[in-house]
Amino acid sequence: MAEPLETRPSEEWVDPADLRMPVAGLAAWAGGLGGLLAPLPAVLGAVLLTLLALRWARSSTMRRAVVAWFLVALAVGSCAWLRDLAVRDGPAAELAQTRAAVMVQMTITSDPRRAKGQFATSIIMRASVTQLTSRGASYEVHTPVLVIAEESWAEVALGATMTVRGRLGPAEGHDVAAVLVPWGGPSVTEEPSALWRGAGAVRGSIRASVGVGPTPARDLVPALVDGDDQGLPEEVQEEFRVSGLTHLLAVSGTNLTLVVGFLLVVGRWCGVRGRWQYLLGALGIIGFVLLARTEPSVVRAAAMGTVALIGMGANGTGRGVRAIGVAVVGLLLLDPWLATTVGFALSVLATAGILLLSPGWSRALANWMPMWVAQALAVPTAAQLACTPVVAAISGQVSLVAVLANLAAGPLVAPATVCGLLGGLVGLVWRGGGQASGWVACQCARLIIAIADRSAGLSLPAIEWGTSWLALLTLTALCVVLALCLGPLLSRRGPGIACVTLMVVVVLVPLPTPGWPPKGWVLSVCSVGQGDGIVLNAGPGRAVLVDAGPESSDLDHCLERLDVDELPLVVLTHFHADHVDGLAAAMSGRDVGEVLVSSLAEPATRASAVQAETAGRTRVPAYGEVLRVGGVQLQVIGPVPGTVMAGDPNNSSLVVLAEIDGVSILLTGDVEPDGQTRLAAAYPGLTVDVLKIPHHGSRYQDMDFLLGLDPDVAIASVGADNDYGHPAASTLAPLRDSGVQVFRTDRDGDVVVVEEGGRLRVRIRD
Repeated sequence: MAEPLETRPSEEWVDPADLRMPVAGLAAWAGGLGGLLAPLPAVLGAVLLTLLALRWARSSTMRRAVVAWFLVALAVGSCAWLRDLAVRDGPAAELAQTRAAVMVQMTITSDPRRAKGQFATSIIMRASVTQLTSRGASYEVHTPVLVIAEESWAEVALGATMTVRGRLGPAEGHDVAAVLVPWGGPSVTEEPSALWRGAGAVRGSIRASVGVGPTPARDLVPALVDGDDQGLPEEVQEEFRVSGLTHLLAVSGTNLTLVVGFLLVVGRWCGVRGRWQYLLGALGIIGFVLLARTEPSVVRAAAMGTVALIGMGANGTGRGVRAIGVAVVGLLLLDPWLATTVGFALSVLATAGILLLSPGWSRALANWMPMWVAQALAVPTAAQLACTPVVAAISGQVSLVAVLANLAAGPLVAPATVCGLLGGLVGLVWRGGGQASGWVACQCARLIIAIADRSAGLSLPAIEWGTSWLALLTLTALCVVLALCLGPLLSRRGPGIACVTLMVVVVLVPLPTPGWPPKGWVLSVCSVGQGDGIVLNAGPGRAVLVDAGPESSDLDHCLERLDVDELPLVVLTHFHADHVDGLAAAMSGRDVGEVLVSSLAEPATRASAVQAETAGRTRVPAYGEVLRVGGVQLQVIGPVPGTVMAGDPNNSSLVVLAEIDGVSILLTGDVEPDGQTRLAAAYPGLTVDVLKIPHHGSRYQDMDFLLGLDPDVAIASVGADNDYGHPAASTLAPLRDSGVQVFRTDRDGDVVVVEEGGRLRVRIRD
């Protein structure tokens, strides 16, 4: 890592010998996946590939490399299999199957985080269990578990050891053996070590130093420095996601590069040279890992950041390429489960893109612009291009604004991060000096938030892209072509300016979406995550909105795609967050009329928020009231009198029967079996064409009522990987068996019902 602060031009090519370690990294990755997902087939496949490679290898050097790659894959695969076996079949996993009561001794391995549920807030953290007692037997173990505790656990310190009683339950995924729900508050038996306490003091000092700044900027700085994003508003996090800046909220290789790079600069000013810089860099990396916490994502980021630092020195490309292979092998031996995580893939790809693509692009751009500007353009573009296929596979979208957002925010990240860290360190001994540095960090963070907000508000932050193999292979091929062609294009002023201009135009000018919204659409159940957001077509540019989903911009984007700019009527079935928190985003920039709400104003805080957002334009409709808005006729048929009870917002949901162009639609909110039974008694013989399945397809249903409605189409509005088990197979299967077309937004995306010549058709947009 000689002279790690000096950026030098990399070679025009990489020596083939340098590629042996990256191939070893790929072998380790394949071995890890095989060991976790299919051990025996993976071993047989590896043996077969090795024999074929040995058959075609022409030199002894290549044959030795092939054998070495096989041994690396076998070592990582064996490690993954053994550790996965220990987690899946150990005492904790076995006891979790019977939900046994246990007493455990454990050490906290992650920061406690608040998780807001529909009815209560829980504290979630990870821990490593070292002793486990249950049913008269004790076990010495080293088992990771997920702890879900009450709010009194919110201040538990990372690294604390405690003995607790609780109950084990089965865990999803393979990186933890069980879920532990403790009984009562924490009982600490051993405080964290001095190193952990010191790191905690620095993190606390960072937060204190930025306390003088405005919100939400003062909550962003800790995220930039050490990945602590607690307190950052959800709407800001959503803007970062849409604009492609989410990586700034988590610990990444960029964080380490900036923090350790700053340390090395200070070291140079103090006269540190030669081999002492290696020691200083190593100490900086260890300190960063302690500061950001030794979670797998932090260790991964530290490894990739170290590779980036190596790539910035002399012979950067060659040394960096070798280093990335070493880092992958080492990380997978340390934590084989990384092989299955998206974050690991994105980190490796981004680092590889920076090492292999950005030097050539920087030199090409430097032919007609300053080198520092060329590097500022080339580095984020290379990282984004390398990650694009994986991001598309996850989200089904290709971000067009991410590169521009990263280019704009890039120059601000370094001063915000460095000043935030400096404020924390200085604040330990001089509060005023720490706050001065923290104030500077906050000003930079304010600008980053403004960039995220402006970028997320662009008319076309992303384009939809399929997630099929064909779509992803096509996108990968396009990325490879761009990687090969951009260098020559950018080396000349004219083509280079044309490329940049084209990218800006594509981002800022919305592209048409042929065939959307579909002609004759009557209803759209928008994909808003775990919540409801339903749009009824009331005429050109106008719609009736039933529920507004959780706090995000998803419903707003759905309304934009449907060309809706006026909402003459909004119906909020009840006041739970997943039905009302997205109202502000849906109303923004649109003419909004009357807002109908449930008579039960619970939870009170959200009912008050709706009143404030609508400037008091809400009213409770009368039971049986009929309204007409454009081509939409609505009748309020629920809750049936006698249903509304305090503490039961779900059964107090407004239930609306709509009719558009002869298509009957029942919108049920979150009404549960008691409310459904009363509806069945009040409206015997009721049938509809389209059913919005109550309560996101929960298993709590009156199936006789739902099946008696005899719908042609039933739709569950539900979020992917939600914690509630929605939608339940016991709800969807009977509907399918009765001949109903069943759709769900977590898999199908926006579900739009179209009336064509007296027939119903369904279009989806994933």
